[in-house]
Amino acid sequence: MNDPRRVIISKQHPASYKALIILSQEVEESAAAAGLGPLLIELPKIRASQINGCAFCLRMHTRDALKKGENPDRIAVLPGWEETGCFSETERAALRLTEAVTRVSDGHVSDEDYNAAAALLTEDQISAVSWLAILMNAFNRVAVTSRYPVNG
Repeated sequence: MNDPRRVIISKQHPASYKALIILSQEVEESAAAAGLGPLLIELPKIRASQINGCAFCLRMHTRDALKKGENPDRIAVLPGWEETGCFSETERAALRLTEAVTRVSDGHVSDEDYNAAAALLTEDQISAVSWLAILMNAFNRVAVTSRYPVNG
């Protein structure tokens, strides 16, 4: 799967990748300051990575979530979060917004999706979840474009 001629863009332009890492730290701090708990910070990362098919980020953030106490059953049903009773209303609002941001090319972030999030999340939380989704989409694209290896 990994073409040896494929450029690893994070290594080709390390300063750009470092800036993304610094942004990641800022986004995490902002999310925590907005009142998002550690698991609610990881769920959007995992969900965006599922949508984008980024195995590298999926493995990383699933492991991070498990270390932070996430239930493996919730991770297993995350792609079908709308059909389960496993997630709180706040988590559901964050997941819906994450999906809308991730799928922005499918019709932008609709008023319906935004308003559903706004009914349950504060402005700081809406911003934090949006930044988490934006950041994960960037990381997913780096890993997928470069075909970061994922082995057993």
